[in-house]
Amino acid sequence: MEYRNVGKSGLKVSEVSLGGWETYGVNVNEAQTVRGIVHKAYDEGVNYFDQADIYARGQSEEMMGAALNELPRANLVIASKVYWPMSDHVNDRGLSRKHVLESIRGTLKRMGTDYLDLYFAHRYDPEVPMEEIVMAFDQVIRNGQALYWGTSMWPAARIAQAVEFARAHGLHAPVVEQPEYNMIRRERVEGEILPYTESAGVGLVVWSPLAMGLLTGKYDDGKPAGARLTEKENWGKNFLTEENLQKVRDLRPIADDLGLTRAQLALAWLLRQKGVSSVITGATKAGQIEDTVKAAGVRLSEEVLSRIEDILSPR
Repeated sequence: MEYRNVGKSGLKVSEVSLGGWETYGVNVNEAQTVRGIVHKAYDEGVNYFDQADIYARGQSEEMMGAALNELPRANLVIASKVYWPMSDHVNDRGLSRKHVLESIRGTLKRMGTDYLDLYFAHRYDPEVPMEEIVMAFDQVIRNGQALYWGTSMWPAARIAQAVEFARAHGLHAPVVEQPEYNMIRRERVEGEILPYTESAGVGLVVWSPLAMGLLTGKYDDGKPAGARLTEKENWGKNFLTEENLQKVRDLRPIADDLGLTRAQLALAWLLRQKGVSSVITGATKAGQIEDTVKAAGVRLSEEVLSRIEDILSPR
């Protein structure tokens, strides 16, 4: 495993990390299975574990937290997020100071830890003034409930606004953004987000790096029963096009030439970006971790990157 700083902060995270979205409390419900996955990831050098309160309505935090509590806390980078409604109550949503401060307490309790290393604003909230958002996360840090904060799926202009307000008022600024980024969906990050975050010293930890499994090649011959993209109409419609499926098939010879799986190739391709601190992977069994962590430290030559570009964006 290799490690990178989160932006210009001193925090280091594993190039490959483990997240709980769409897995724990959803597809994986056995505590012992979760424990095996989390501990395998840790044994392979993963130190960054990513959560959100909305994942299985808190159950994912509880399941991963129970497994993490058996590991040395100082060796872990634990993250969670706040924004989405957790109940029908009018204030149990968004990024108001009330919701942020109440949600962090709930997350810490569910995960069984005294503090988070990273706390994310899971979306931008247009109903809350930027100064209230920044001051709320600054207060979380000053309270010792989190060490750093970040944004997720925010427009670059809003990230810039938060950074500038924080720095102008002596408050803790966001150090990281968590966008969706993969070989299929790349335009937003490469065209809008990275040009700002790299210059501002904000790191990226990216989700859906394998396009919900598409880039592993599991859909080469059709749609296997129970596969995630076959169960999600909107995602499936956007990802499972013949054009995208052919791109994934065409990537296989490149991966084979390098002695990599297509999943490893897709992750290494993301990690070519120096502005990317970590790629957040999911796993429903420990064996998947053994595969994905091998992408750490892989460096792709310019010739290989050119071959990949010819497939992803034919000239």
